[in-house]
This record gives sequence, structure tokens and C-alpha cells, in this order.
Amino acid sequence: MARKGIAHIFSSFNNIVISITDLTGAETIARCSGGMVTKSAKDEGSPYVAMKVAQVAAEAAMEKGIDSLNVRVRGKGGRKGGSPGRGAQTAIRALVRAGMKIGTIEDVTPHPHDGTKPKGGKRGRRV
Repeated sequence: MARKGIAHIFSSFNNIVISITDLTGAETIARCSGGMVTKSAKDEGSPYVAMKVAQVAAEAAMEKGIDSLNVRVRGKGGRKGGSPGRGAQTAIRALVRAGMKIGTIEDVTPHPHDGTKPKGGKRGRRV
């Protein structure tokens, strides 16, 4: 029987973290980050490293019987930035190439409704 899981992909511009959980999200089945795959810190958020991270996480999940995933992509969020990093799309492609079936892809980046005041004062930063 096919077991389903959730792939939580956190992709900022400096790093990528993929954790695969069961459907409730309570039990972590596999996880990997950019620092576990590459040695240089400047490459942690690159698309190539994102592909490698996704392959490692997918192999670990397949060993434990997971073969189909729902994907949740998250960026940094908050006041500083809304979009996921450049490795998010590559990571999803790599999960498919590793043999996973993808169900839904959803963006779960937190967006403030009325967040904190941006720094710089009333008239902004004057240069």
C-alpha cells in the first residue's frame, strides 16, 4: 500500500531545509539541509544544492516506505521578504525525479496582515 507524507521545504536565499513528515506532521521521517550536503556556506541556497538535498531526503523517505508527497513550500516570510528562495522549484523537480509522486503543492509562507513598523523612521532612510 502506498504511504503518503508531507514534504516541508523551507527555502531562503541562504539555505534550504527539507523535512518529510507523516500526514499529521507529528513524526519526522527524513530531513536534510544545505549544510549537510555542501562544504561551502555560500552555496547552501543554490539550486544545485537544493537538488542534492531533495535527493537525500527522498531516498531516506523511500527506505521507510513513503512514495507520495504533498509539498508545502515556505519562504522567509514576515516583514523582510515574501518569496521562497531560488532552490525551492529545483527541490520539487528533484523529488519527482527521485521517484516520488507529488499530490498538492502549496505555499505556506507567513505574511503579516499588519506587521511591525519598518526601520528608518517616518520619512524612510535618507542617503
